[in-house]
Amino acid sequence: MVLPAASAPTASIRDRLKRVRDNGLLVVQAGCAAGAAWFVAHDLVGHTRPFFAPIAAVIPLGAALGHRIRRVVELTIGVAVGVLVGDVLIYLIGTGPLQLATVVALAVALALFVRGSAVLIIQSASSAVLVATVQPPTTGLAYPRFVDALIGGGVGLLVTALLLPPNPMTVAQRAAQPLLDALADGFEAIAAALDTRDQGVAEEALERLRGTNAALATYTDALVASKEAVKLSPVWWRFRHRLARYAESAPDLDRVTRNARVLARRTVTLLRDHEPVPTELLAAVEALGTATRELGYALERDEEPVATRKLVRCAVRHASQAHEATLGFSGQMTIGQIRFVATDLLRATGMDRADAEKAVRAAAAPQKG
Repeated sequence: MVLPAASAPTASIRDRLKRVRDNGLLVVQAGCAAGAAWFVAHDLVGHTRPFFAPIAAVIPLGAALGHRIRRVVELTIGVAVGVLVGDVLIYLIGTGPLQLATVVALAVALALFVRGSAVLIIQSASSAVLVATVQPPTTGLAYPRFVDALIGGGVGLLVTALLLPPNPMTVAQRAAQPLLDALADGFEAIAAALDTRDQGVAEEALERLRGTNAALATYTDALVASKEAVKLSPVWWRFRHRLARYAESAPDLDRVTRNARVLARRTVTLLRDHEPVPTELLAAVEALGTATRELGYALERDEEPVATRKLVRCAVRHASQAHEATLGFSGQMTIGQIRFVATDLLRATGMDRADAEKAVRAAAAPQKG
């Protein structure tokens, strides 16, 4: 059969087209930034060949989300410094290997003097090289090129940060979902290990939860990017309230992640020591997994996480019922850890610490009747 081999290029083309579609905003930003920078420098300011304006406008598009404003400013300054140093020195000392080395060294030294970041230093050096090798000044000091760099950077800032930033809700949702799914999967794997009394499954769940650091870091960076967008762009001001739900949940989800790992470690010990596993114990952990998934749905739909809170209380009640059974040391510690996770999940739904702890205590109290 040759179909599988023939389908590989098709799949590759499909993936490439999807990558283009997913980055459609970047395509639009690049075109708008370059065209607008040329228009401002050429038609409004009157520079005949504003070579550096579109370059300086497009370069900031590579800045990381969440740090784009600072990166745009740094890149703009870097381009402008490199152009200015390159123009002045090449005009005064001419071109050649030694002159190029001098220009780059001075551009880097100047960037270091102003305590510039690595981004500013590299961009200063690159711009100086460009001036010295591609378009060295021949008829005089090309001060307009320094101005072009500033114009391009300003246009790049306007386009990327104010007019066409990424949708902050899409950025936050795409980053939150993998983290919440990983946590829910971890809880469900712990419950499965308890159900089958399989220590190996519990160890796999622990390793899976240890691997959530990258998802948590991505979520944190995405929130920084999203908050930057809703703060600066009038297009996305309407999402400030919705984004606040995500932002408020981040520290609590960090605690949920760490406590979930402790829960997994306790489960490994419990199973290794062959301690009793009441049915209510695994039901409690299962409820935590479902509650975590429901939190993701509520955040995405901008709804009150009523289902999450209900499931968390259910988890605490199951854990309390398991507490009444004969349990070993690790079993008792596991129940305590479930309550810690429950408190953090409730706080991730928007409850303050006092209300979350009160709700957990109420759910853990013996049921009358």
